[in-house]
Amino acid sequence: MKNIKFNLIKGLVFVFLVSSCNDILDETPDNRTTIDSPEKIAELLVGAYPDAAYVSFLEPMSDNAGDKSPSADTGIDFATTLNQRMFFWEDINDTDEDSPTNYWNRAYKAIAQANQALASIEELGMELDHLKGEALMCRAYAHFMLVSIFSKAYNPSTAASDMGIPYVLEPETVLLGDYERGTVQNVYDNIRADIEAGLPLVSDDYNVPAFHFTRSAANAFASRFYLNTGEWQKVIDHSTAALGVGGPGVLRDWEGSYRPATYSEQATRFTSSTTEPANLLLVSGESIYNRYHFAARYQLNNDKNDEIFPAANGTGQPWSYTVFGSSDLFFNVPKFREFFKVTNQAAGTGNPFVAFVLLSTDEALLNRAEAYAMLGQYDSAVADINLSYSVKTMNYDPAFDTLEVSDVQTRFAVADNTLYTPFYTIPQDALAFVNAVLTIKRTIFYNEGLRWFDNKRHNMEIIHRDIFGNVFTLAKDDNRRQVQIPEAAQSFGIQENPR
Repeated sequence: MKNIKFNLIKGLVFVFLVSSCNDILDETPDNRTTIDSPEKIAELLVGAYPDAAYVSFLEPMSDNAGDKSPSADTGIDFATTLNQRMFFWEDINDTDEDSPTNYWNRAYKAIAQANQALASIEELGMELDHLKGEALMCRAYAHFMLVSIFSKAYNPSTAASDMGIPYVLEPETVLLGDYERGTVQNVYDNIRADIEAGLPLVSDDYNVPAFHFTRSAANAFASRFYLNTGEWQKVIDHSTAALGVGGPGVLRDWEGSYRPATYSEQATRFTSSTTEPANLLLVSGESIYNRYHFAARYQLNNDKNDEIFPAANGTGQPWSYTVFGSSDLFFNVPKFREFFKVTNQAAGTGNPFVAFVLLSTDEALLNRAEAYAMLGQYDSAVADINLSYSVKTMNYDPAFDTLEVSDVQTRFAVADNTLYTPFYTIPQDALAFVNAVLTIKRTIFYNEGLRWFDNKRHNMEIIHRDIFGNVFTLAKDDNRRQVQIPEAAQSFGIQENPR
């Protein structure tokens, strides 16, 4: 059996795009880890998930963000700058924990880990299908998130010419390799290939399954991917596989478990890897988001609170969510906790980490509802909508609060046919159902970053207003929907996004 030498710095050389070359060159050959067992490959894959925040810069870009007033203050200079610049869809080159640059950096680090795991599996010559499956899913997921953030939304008529992101398939063996962005089509083709090869191989045999691609998590990711390509039956199939039996017990029960709990108890349960069955994939990322999200100026103000958490949802009853805060300066829903990792006990210094939910059963369910609607299966779509409402609505009574197809068509009717303009045509009869799903998702996934992906996928015009009444519009197909490629990556030849 051949020992594989993997330098933990050089093996991640793609991170040179946003880091110092000198740091890499200074590494000695002795600073290496020998990847010579399944256990060490499994350890390598622990780092194959992008351990960084994206909600911090995507939420203020979305239509969830409003202006609270100059009185709102994070107390953290870079957080204030990040929040403001993303609200106005401006480019930013900060490299702090919660920045786009950091997410780019950590995602490519995760890809490098996955690629080295795949190479090590091949070199070992052992049957390690479960590890190979996880590595392929990790590589697909990280690239998918990168292309979703830094490129245009997938459109089959333009994907072959739209700029993608570098899809890295091999471990890094040179310091300054040649990387091209390729096209969105190329990226999507590679993601599809990795999903189709990796998903059948994944297993559920993990000590803490919620931090790995289990079968349910892998199917939930596949559901999201095919939602973006408009392959509706695949969305249904993978969502159903992710949900299992798909009853209320696998969803996040805000009415039964969260509403009666305190703020701290809600935050603890939200990202629990043991007590919350809705959490299919979690990651712990270095971030200070929990310290300032509630105080950021461009976040949940009074107007947005009324839009996202109205007094009555589609059933006519109140949502189960409690929006905490005495005024719009501090409005928030508890979804985050910080874990502080001490690096120097005597000095009291260390690094803050926040757990983030990457995939959930709630998302898989609503993906399926949207797919059912697109296929004209409205009874199935409304059944999933009702299932979602049943655990998110205050005092939900199925005898009175269950929606019929006609209820959705009436209560979620869309007068403006230009509101949602994805690359495909939404049938007129399906439009109300798609609107219902996106409206529900906006509430359920508030402050998780997912609204931006729906904004982008459906090519929605986004309007931001400041407290002085000024209006700022992100038009459909505006190039600013692509977060700018990090400046350091541009300096190494990665083409910038047009502005």
